[in-house]
Amino acid sequence: MTDAKQILVGKIVAPQGIRGEVRVQSFAEKTMDFQKFNVRSNRFADGDFKFVRAVPNANVVIAKIRGVDDRNAAEALRGTELFINRDALPDLNTNEYYQADLIGFAVVRDGVQIGNVDCFQNYGAGDIIELDNGDMVSFVGASVDMGGKVIVVR
Repeated sequence: MTDAKQILVGKIVAPQGIRGEVRVQSFAEKTMDFQKFNVRSNRFADGDFKFVRAVPNANVVIAKIRGVDDRNAAEALRGTELFINRDALPDLNTNEYYQADLIGFAVVRDGVQIGNVDCFQNYGAGDIIELDNGDMVSFVGASVDMGGKVIVVR
């Protein structure tokens, strides 16, 4: 799904059990938010995805997808990205933003533009900005100028 109105909220990473449930890596702030999402993908329609439970103390959601009734079918969905409509996200307070809104922003260090935001990664030690040139820089301690579409990093 490439529609700019779609926000990536998770990715199917593995089957769960033998009845077709899947494990979803959540990119949401709270995994329990999946109860509220109308999740869609290019592999299944809106409404087919059903939240089952969140794994305590982890960013994993267990879900059931209509028509996926065994482990083999669930395995075939490994790597599937999950999206919601941008309009479904709650309004933000002042000085808050969604990372998806920062894609394309210029990234500046010591007054020099070092690239543009391509995506964000998080391997457990904090958010990392992946630049369009392939470089990666820490997002920790960065300042964001929404109006100027600039992120200043250390």
